[in-house]
Amino acid sequence: MVNSSSSYVRVWFITGSSRGFGRALAETLLDRGETVVLTARNLQQVEDLTTRFSDRTLAVQLDVTKPEEVQDAVKQAIAKFGRIDVLVNNAGYGTLGAIEEVSDQAVRRQFETNVFGVLETLRAVLPHMRQQRGGHILNISSVSGIVSGAGSGIYDSTKFALEAISEALAKEVAPLGIKVTIVEPGSFRTDFVTRSLVVTDTQIEDYEAATGHIRQIVRDVQDMKIREQGDPKKAALAMIQAVDSENSPLRLALGPHAINIINTKLESVKAELDTWKEVSVNTAFEEVVVGETQVAS
Repeated sequence: MVNSSSSYVRVWFITGSSRGFGRALAETLLDRGETVVLTARNLQQVEDLTTRFSDRTLAVQLDVTKPEEVQDAVKQAIAKFGRIDVLVNNAGYGTLGAIEEVSDQAVRRQFETNVFGVLETLRAVLPHMRQQRGGHILNISSVSGIVSGAGSGIYDSTKFALEAISEALAKEVAPLGIKVTIVEPGSFRTDFVTRSLVVTDTQIEDYEAATGHIRQIVRDVQDMKIREQGDPKKAALAMIQAVDSENSPLRLALGPHAINIINTKLESVKAELDTWKEVSVNTAFEEVVVGETQVAS
């Protein structure tokens, strides 16, 4: 892919462009002279950008849970600009509640947006990237894609799924000149908590000790008693830097909050692995030499 520092203007396709990271990224890219396909469920929320940058934008209504809208949005982008250089799978929301508290319907709705919506968009864009033998995919995950917590397990599980999909995809498309980066933000001052977080109505008293603190944090953020430390504009610049890099990362953690939590998780996994290593390796047949390459079951 041609770097933005050259005369070539890249085409970015961003889901969920109306707010949060999608909005911050779109604004930053347009200010830098790049071309952006702005997708949103409510196009009025991106009208200011299409007015200011009419020659370098295309606004398309898109609900990622509707396959026909995904296909149509990609077709419109290709028809107008001829290619998609960077796909940003940003659309998504969160569900808050203990595993037992979240209804089956709410779980399925969460996966429809955060997982199946991403898959639908990937499958619509990938044929074009394969044909042009180049492209970059940014899948917006979360620190919750590495570390799951009490009270957010359903949301976290969608991000864990996205991490697995992205890791496999990166290996599949690398020979085709396509790159994949998983973006893992920590706490950032977007409107995620105030507008993109659904708190389950069902509350089981037995789980209060485990999940009460996260509910309180959400209330404090909504009441602005707590302010997130991360700057979405700086996050946007970090994402652009990753795409610009010849050695772009598979995973891009954003913010000290994410770095600290991920490091703690990795250290914990390593410590537990070492503690139980003897029990683990003793499950092999006697004739098996430990360390031989195996196919996972």
